[in-house]
Amino acid sequence: MPETPTSLTALHADAIDVLTRWQPTSPAAAHARDRTLTLLADGPVAMTRAHRPGHVTASVLVVDATGERLLLCLHGKFHKWAQLGGHCEPTDRTLADAALREATEESGITGLRIDPVPIDLDVHAVPCQGGSFHHDVRFAVLAPAGAVERVSDESEALGWFPPDGLPTPRLGGVDQLVAPGLAAVRRSLPRLAP
Repeated sequence: MPETPTSLTALHADAIDVLTRWQPTSPAAAHARDRTLTLLADGPVAMTRAHRPGHVTASVLVVDATGERLLLCLHGKFHKWAQLGGHCEPTDRTLADAALREATEESGITGLRIDPVPIDLDVHAVPCQGGSFHHDVRFAVLAPAGAVERVSDESEALGWFPPDGLPTPRLGGVDQLVAPGLAAVRRSLPRLAP
């Protein structure tokens, strides 16, 4: 097994801590959390794409400053609308750091504020390494007032949508983020606002 960078050890420890303390938002999320904690028993390598049985990823539901619109991307590979997010990197110290970095890179928006408590966790099959699983830990992010998005290389488009008017086709799992994501932003607005 390849040597694990020290930074992944900290990220791995954070993932175990966050998920052990987390109160899942649904029965499906509770099952996904248990599966992910089992995966994390394999050590820090479970934070990397090199771990064939699966690896932890981080994504976000971006909510605008009014709490009335959600930012989604038209995924470049799947050609479906999805939340922003992706793979953890050795520079990420926490899952929230990974999610915020991904959100900033994929949206082009600076000044995003993340609620460090996950809103969902989903395990799904992906084509990584010839077939693997993403154990996707999902967070809510608040965009600053007047935020202007910029499409990254990973997306075909970005768009703001009302929660009851999301575009189609969507990747599975997007709909299950809306209620807990909006609740998290409303609950944490005083902490997240500048």
